[in-house]
Amino acid sequence: MRIIIQKFGGTSVATAESRQQVVRKVQQALEKGYAPIVVVSAMGRKGAPYATDTLIALAKDVYAEVAPRELDQIMHCGELISSIVMTSTLQAAGVPAKALTGGQAGMVTNEDFCNAHILKVDTCRLRRELEAGFVPVVCGFQGMSANGEITTIGRGGSDTSAAAFGAALDAELVEIYTDVDGIMTADPRIVKQAKMLECISYEEVCQLAHQGAKVIHPRAVELVMPKNIPMVIKSTFSDNPGTLITHVTQECTDGVALSDRVASGVTYLAHIAHVKVAMDAAQTGTASKTVFQAMAQHGISVDLINVHPGQIMFTVADAMREKAQGYLQELGLQVETREDCAMVSVVGGGMGEVPGVMASFVEALAENDIMILQTVDSQTSISVLVQGTQMVEAVTALHEKFALAD
Repeated sequence: MRIIIQKFGGTSVATAESRQQVVRKVQQALEKGYAPIVVVSAMGRKGAPYATDTLIALAKDVYAEVAPRELDQIMHCGELISSIVMTSTLQAAGVPAKALTGGQAGMVTNEDFCNAHILKVDTCRLRRELEAGFVPVVCGFQGMSANGEITTIGRGGSDTSAAAFGAALDAELVEIYTDVDGIMTADPRIVKQAKMLECISYEEVCQLAHQGAKVIHPRAVELVMPKNIPMVIKSTFSDNPGTLITHVTQECTDGVALSDRVASGVTYLAHIAHVKVAMDAAQTGTASKTVFQAMAQHGISVDLINVHPGQIMFTVADAMREKAQGYLQELGLQVETREDCAMVSVVGGGMGEVPGVMASFVEALAENDIMILQTVDSQTSISVLVQGTQMVEAVTALHEKFALAD
């Protein structure tokens, strides 16, 4: 049995017209000999009657401190409504389909409500429905604990659900349908010359996602990567082939191997605060432990960490800046912060093996008088912290310097 997972986002199932496009994609998979499993998100986005944010607001309008368990009870309703409406739409088109909750489909999680972790996927029910000739239409974003509690698995959860089902069933392909044609070299709202990537490696797309790109959730990619299950990001509303996510040995149809490409894209994260802590150089090790323990204790996530003799630098969300500064000053530390910064990153699988990449990166920013506040790099990315007012200029300059529009 050639199993394919087809995940459809909120805009894909929001209207009668868009749902007909979903039917067409499912029928095309059937015509190619696949046994499709459809995974759906809640219908529409914030403000739509059955969107997850709308349901959350409905509960919180009554009591702002709704318990996580009860939040999961109402949040799972968006996908449930979507799966039933989509199942009915497929049935009306002559496609035998059956709606399943995440729990009915075998998604077993712990009881960390609102951010549950997947423990296992029991594939028996899904295999049984496929063998009976049904197209299962499964609620994404949700599962069930061993005790029968309904759970949700956090933002981006429908992507993660689709990938988890694909990995558990050894699917031939996981398709993620959205309202864009694929993964772009940069945000097209910022860089008009941005182009769609034909293919990208698992590692590169994970870096892009972690560092600001919003096309796919990194957890989803990390689930299919160990089994080398290809994933495709494509549009529900066009026949464009989309972007293939695979291992670095894959070659694009233009003959360029992924491993030969220095950079794949530029991305960004806005609304970041820069934190600098000064101390005696001899105390850096002890101070580092104290600083990061304090941040962890108060639930403040840190990123872009640099530790030098006499100085520790890192970033936090702008909303956490004052709290972070206050907690550190209570410890007697000398703290300086800067708000409204942005992290801009260039990602590429070949960056670590090519001399001069950092020089080109810095040169692009210097040529445009963009001040670098901090940098950090890895084998597949270089990130820089800049003033938020210079973010767009930095993204544009780096996209041009690395010839990503060519």
